[in-house]
Amino acid sequence: MSNRRGRRPGNAKSGARRNANNQIYKYPLPLILEPLSNDSHARKHATNFLGLFGYSTQRISRPEIEGILDPTTRSVWVTNSEDAMTLWRRGFFGKGNLSRSEPSWLSRRINQMKAKAAGGMTAEEVREKRRAERKQFKLDRARAIAEAALEAENAFATTGEVLKETSVVIPSAATWRPTSSRPTAEAGPPDISASDRTPRREQPRPEDDDKLYEDVEDMEHLQLTLQEAFFLIWTMDCLTLLDPTSQEPLSLQRIWRAFQAVNYPDFIISRSLDIQPARFDNPFLIHYVVFHHYRSLGWVIKNGIKFCVDYLLYKRGPVFAHAEFALVVCPVYEDPSDRESSPFDLQNVDPFTWSWLSTINRVNSQVQKTLVLTYVTIPAMSRLPQGALLSPVCLSHYSIREVVVRRFIPARMRD
Repeated sequence: MSNRRGRRPGNAKSGARRNANNQIYKYPLPLILEPLSNDSHARKHATNFLGLFGYSTQRISRPEIEGILDPTTRSVWVTNSEDAMTLWRRGFFGKGNLSRSEPSWLSRRINQMKAKAAGGMTAEEVREKRRAERKQFKLDRARAIAEAALEAENAFATTGEVLKETSVVIPSAATWRPTSSRPTAEAGPPDISASDRTPRREQPRPEDDDKLYEDVEDMEHLQLTLQEAFFLIWTMDCLTLLDPTSQEPLSLQRIWRAFQAVNYPDFIISRSLDIQPARFDNPFLIHYVVFHHYRSLGWVIKNGIKFCVDYLLYKRGPVFAHAEFALVVCPVYEDPSDRESSPFDLQNVDPFTWSWLSTINRVNSQVQKTLVLTYVTIPAMSRLPQGALLSPVCLSHYSIREVVVRRFIPARMRD
C-alpha cells in the first residue's frame, strides 16, 4: 500500500524528531514569560481586573546561572550541567568543551558503557570502523592496480603484446569485503566444553541502568564566548560572572573592563580589572557589536571557524537546519590614523585579494551558505572622549554595513 501524499516511510521518524525538537527548544531565549497564578479561574479574573489598569498578568522568569572567567581561553565556563543545558536549550548559547556543539559528553559516555556491556558498539565506534574499512579498501585497490600494471609491463617487455586482461582481480566497492582475522590451523578449534562451563555475565536490567551509571563523573563544561557571556549578563541579566581567583561575583563595570583587557598579551586579571578602557578598536567591542546586532534581530549566531569565516547565522538553531549565512567581520577605521597607534592586529582590515575572496566564497557556496561581508565602522578617537568607553553606551557609536557576495555558477543560474 502506498503512502498517503507520496510520503516516504522515513518522514514519520523525521516528523517525530522535529516535533520533539520543537518541544525541547521552544524557548528562543533564557527568559520565559510565566503567568502570575497557576489557577485558571484566578488568572481569568486577574486578567480582567489588571487589564483595566494596563497591567500584565505575566511575569518574566530568568534563570540564575554562574560562570567563571577563564582568561587563557578567553571564554566563560559554566560547570553546572543543569545550567549548561538551560543555556543550550534556550537559545543555543555556548558549546560543550568535549562535544561539537551540545554538551552531550556524559550521555555519549553512558551509551558507550551500555553498548560495551551489551557486546555492541556505539555510533562513534561504528563510524570509525567504517572509515578504517574505507581506507583499507582504497589501499587494496591501489595495490591491485599497481600489480596489474606491473604484470602488463612485464608481458609487453617479454612478448611485445598488450594484455587485455590480467590475472589480478581489482576489487570494487560493491564486491570488496574487509578481511577478518581467522585462527591459524596450529591453534586448533576452540574448546567448546570449556566455554560452556564459563558462567555468563548477568546483564543489567533496564530499571537498574540509572543506578549503575550514577557514579559516572561529568567531565564536560559549557564554554561561552565573551560576546555570548556579556549578552547574557547585560541584556538578559541571567548570568553571574565569578572571579577565577577569589570566586567572588564581578560587577558589570569590572566585567566590562576585564573583557576588553583580556585581549592584551600581558593580561593579568588582578591588575586589569581596574584599568580604564582606552581603545575603540578592541577586538571584544568589534565582535560584540556584530553579535549583539544579529542576535537582537532574532538570529542564532555561532562560531564559523569550520567554514573559514567568523560567524554563522541560523534561523532557529543548529538542530533545526543548517546555517544559511556565513559572516566575515571587516573592521573599518573612521580615522585611519587610529590604526597606527593600535596595539591590536585586527584581521581583514587591509583590502583582501580576489583569490582570498574567491576561496572563501567557494567554500561556503559548496555547502549552500551565502557569504556576507560585515563591515564594522570603528569610531574615531578624536571625535569621542575616552570616557565614552567606560560603559556599554559606547556601542551606539559603531555602525554595521553588510555586503552579500554570491558566486556565479553558469550551470545553475541560467534560469
